[in-house]
Amino acid sequence: MRTRPAAALGSCVAAFALLAAVPVVQAQQTAPAARAGAGGNVAAAKPQAVDWAQRFAAQCAACHGANGRSEQPLTPVLAGQPSLYAATQLFLFREGRRNNEAMTAVAKTLSDADLRGFSDFIGTLPPVAAPPAATPPDATRMAQGRALADQHKCLFCHGAALEGGQQVPRIAGQHEDYLKDSLRGFHSGQRPGYTQAMTAAVSQIPPADLDLLAYFVARIPGR
Repeated sequence: MRTRPAAALGSCVAAFALLAAVPVVQAQQTAPAARAGAGGNVAAAKPQAVDWAQRFAAQCAACHGANGRSEQPLTPVLAGQPSLYAATQLFLFREGRRNNEAMTAVAKTLSDADLRGFSDFIGTLPPVAAPPAATPPDATRMAQGRALADQHKCLFCHGAALEGGQQVPRIAGQHEDYLKDSLRGFHSGQRPGYTQAMTAAVSQIPPADLDLLAYFVARIPGR
């Protein structure tokens, strides 16, 4: 479902590296002011540590769940997502490139340091399995979905267990309704990514097969 050209990966790594450099730049900018005390004495104050777990609980958990697994079918599961992927999505929301009113309202208030802090914390959340289904997965639909995932390189890009990594999201166990919505968005071109890779890949899938693929992905155990 997502190709991994070297240029795309390089651009994402560069963007994340820029976020990672923010604390260093801020420290360099504040150092001269700290040395400007009376008599040349250094009066530097240590920056106050940010409790990102607390900020996540206050700003994100109501929708995404305290452990990163939301109960809302159209709200994505964050548990198990790579920090680089999380940083990229927050950036896209902040810059208005992804369209979601609630997320844009939150993200537009975030500094680069905030983006890095939240994404680093999200990257520490372990995967959380979906609650047991009322009925077992339909074996025929699972087999058909796996065949589609093989055919369209989902398992190649997202991993054999769809666990993701770096700039590629974990999609195993994601909410089925969210997966359907995302796949349709990529298929129509309305859902932007940081590259055109997903749009190019999903546009090749017949619309009738999108729901079947979402059915399989939502139910694959992952790891």
